[in-house]
Amino acid sequence: MDARVISKAKLPSRHVTVGPARAPHRSYLYAMGLSAAEIAQPLVGVASCWNEAAPCNISLMRQAQVVKKGVAAANGTPREFCTITVTDGIAMGHQGMKSSLVSREVIADSVELTMRGHCYDALVGLAGCDKSLPGMMMAMVRLNVPSIFIYGGSILPGSYRGRQITVQDVFEAVGQHSVGSISDAELLEIEQAACPSAGSCGAQFTANTMATVAEAIGLALPYSCGAPAPYEMRDRFNFASGEKVMELIAKNIRPRDIVTRKALENAATVVSATGGSTNAALHLPAIAHEAGIKFDLFDVAAIFEKTPYIADLKPGGKYVAKDMFEAGGIPLLMKTLLDHGYLHGDCMTVTGRTLAENMEHVAWNDSQDVVRPANRPITKTGGVVGLKGNLAPEGAIVKVAGMSELKFSGPARCFDSEEECFEAVTQRNYREGEVLVIRYEGPRGGPGMREMLSTTAALYGQGMGGKVALITDGRFSGATRGFCIGHVGPEAAVGGPIGLIKNGDVISIDAVKGTIEVALSDAELAARAKEWKARKTDYQSGAIWKYAQTVGSARDGAVTHPGGAKETHCYADI
Repeated sequence: MDARVISKAKLPSRHVTVGPARAPHRSYLYAMGLSAAEIAQPLVGVASCWNEAAPCNISLMRQAQVVKKGVAAANGTPREFCTITVTDGIAMGHQGMKSSLVSREVIADSVELTMRGHCYDALVGLAGCDKSLPGMMMAMVRLNVPSIFIYGGSILPGSYRGRQITVQDVFEAVGQHSVGSISDAELLEIEQAACPSAGSCGAQFTANTMATVAEAIGLALPYSCGAPAPYEMRDRFNFASGEKVMELIAKNIRPRDIVTRKALENAATVVSATGGSTNAALHLPAIAHEAGIKFDLFDVAAIFEKTPYIADLKPGGKYVAKDMFEAGGIPLLMKTLLDHGYLHGDCMTVTGRTLAENMEHVAWNDSQDVVRPANRPITKTGGVVGLKGNLAPEGAIVKVAGMSELKFSGPARCFDSEEECFEAVTQRNYREGEVLVIRYEGPRGGPGMREMLSTTAALYGQGMGGKVALITDGRFSGATRGFCIGHVGPEAAVGGPIGLIKNGDVISIDAVKGTIEVALSDAELAARAKEWKARKTDYQSGAIWKYAQTVGSARDGAVTHPGGAKETHCYADI
């Protein structure tokens, strides 16, 4: 389709480029070297989460330059801008992690404000680290201008004494070091080997989980989210995405045409099929919220319950994202799920074709064992399970991929912060068979709903990963493994049952039945609730305080505004 025939009559950029009254606005564009012809073309925002905080984001600015070439080749005018990223691998295990989930909202908000303020007509968004992927997709759905998502790509696996390793191994090595299983020199060797290139954490942790979601939900070009960051072929996807967004403008295909209820169900399906991060159960409802679609934790869990686990990926399995890409990529996974009735094939995608049409020429690869056929899964139930019970009336989530025991019962040992629990684990001040409870770490109570990878990895490194359970109203990293239950709601800060339990209360978790219960009567819980008092956090000003004032429950995605259902105008139609 020839983008040169696109009229600006209904595009947002007409407000800053068309007519005599916009001469001052155009003067700014001339000052940056644009020609009259370029000003007359659609203006395309090219947003990246580039920064020098971590390898996840370091290649995004370079990739954005290729996107801009693609936009220009298709007769659009690219306008590049950056937004923030908080990188979980560096924020993990200290107060910095309180910034992580907050950053998802800041990313979405800042992209919205940049697009609105400058009246851009379309968006190509590049993201790398965990929260930047959903944050960018949330902005796309909120704005509803033609949009394409690009994942910056995963990191290559490290090599340590003949085996592949990822950053997960480094976190677990800390636990091994704490019990004397490895030396200072061995720890140093592991940390220096684990992350050998640019790109996001290499296994099916949160970044790669949400990258898989981006293809399945239809916002990214097929295969584009699987190619590792260092691969030169990423430039082909970047250039093609820049070209394709111009076609979406011409055809007026928008994110809300793509992100439907069925597409969200497809996204949840690939999360479960890959044993993906439990954080997807937070981000999918948040993306749905931007479109005004009700799709909460229980809706996600219902998909998880009927989806087979078919991709043998770390942390529960043995392969990394690079291996799946080379086996056939995310389309290989989606093809077998579609063929066996687990995906909706009639969903529109950014190719301008349906998911089924995109999959038409994808051939099964018999010479790989990264992805199993959907009718011969690793396990019949999904890699992620939703839980509910008197300890979590608003639900909870657990990753079971790679686990052999799916039931656990034991006495509670309660901690009112992650630091308290991590200290106890480091000092071995806990017992086999206990259920460690970390509370007041939810969206409002944290504030910020921290991830607990440092604690869970230390447990695993001590050889206790399968001998204790851990529950929290906070979150777990996509790299977490073991019997770890997150997103327990309502959270302790609003009087949820997790804030009422005491040391020694017996907690039972059944990931087969999907239940999480504490052995207390309703009357006892009610009596304790009367004695419970809300507590203040250490954050009484600033961005994290502001987040705590508006954030909702984890069940609905921990969102901070009313969403598409309350929208009175859509930016794309201004």
